[in-house]
Amino acid sequence: MEIPVTYRNWVQVSDRFNINDETKGARKVLEWAYSSYSEEQIVYASSFGAEAVVLIDLIQQCQPNAHIVFLDTGLHFPETYEVIEKIKTRFSNLRIELKEPSLLLDEQAAQFGTALWKRDPNECCRIRKVMPLQKVLSTKQAWISGLRREQSPTRVNTEFINKDEKFKNVKICPLIHWSWSEIWEHIRKRDLPYNKLHDQKYPSVGCIPCTQPVGIDGDSRAGRWRGSGKTECGLHTR
Repeated sequence: MEIPVTYRNWVQVSDRFNINDETKGARKVLEWAYSSYSEEQIVYASSFGAEAVVLIDLIQQCQPNAHIVFLDTGLHFPETYEVIEKIKTRFSNLRIELKEPSLLLDEQAAQFGTALWKRDPNECCRIRKVMPLQKVLSTKQAWISGLRREQSPTRVNTEFINKDEKFKNVKICPLIHWSWSEIWEHIRKRDLPYNKLHDQKYPSVGCIPCTQPVGIDGDSRAGRWRGSGKTECGLHTR
């Protein structure tokens, strides 16, 4: 796996990982990623949800001082910040950065009106998530994401290594073959800290105004932007 990914060979490299090991290829993908890119060329953009703590656990085994960025919109649940602090304590060598938008919430309200997330959630996500990540990735060649194919119809074609048209680099997704039950099996086996909202029917946790619990039969992202027709924050769409 010594060949760096370019836009010409990323598909061929992605096809070379064995998905039959105990991590369904995730560990090998991460080993390849951190051997192909220097620590200043690659970052993990983490939500600190269930998938994220699994990925963090695997990442620290490959790169103990990996750079991890959390998009701190200023609208997250207290439980999210709590799990971030627990992860910092558990994996103290990791370089965890909380990246804030250029506009404070008061400044956003003054410019766009109050509760922009109700009137135009796409614009709110663009300001508070997409633009901050774009700034982070402007100096990176690759970034890691916790996307799983099972999560939603928009993610079923995700590969281990993807050409990212939005941010003009390479997006690496080690967990694409993992199921929700396998995520939790790993969390319990490794006794990992996790967001306690997951115990309250929040499989996917985002910002407070745009996240609700889901029913027993709801898919993992059914509680995000409910009733708006929106299914993605914009980080993973073209």
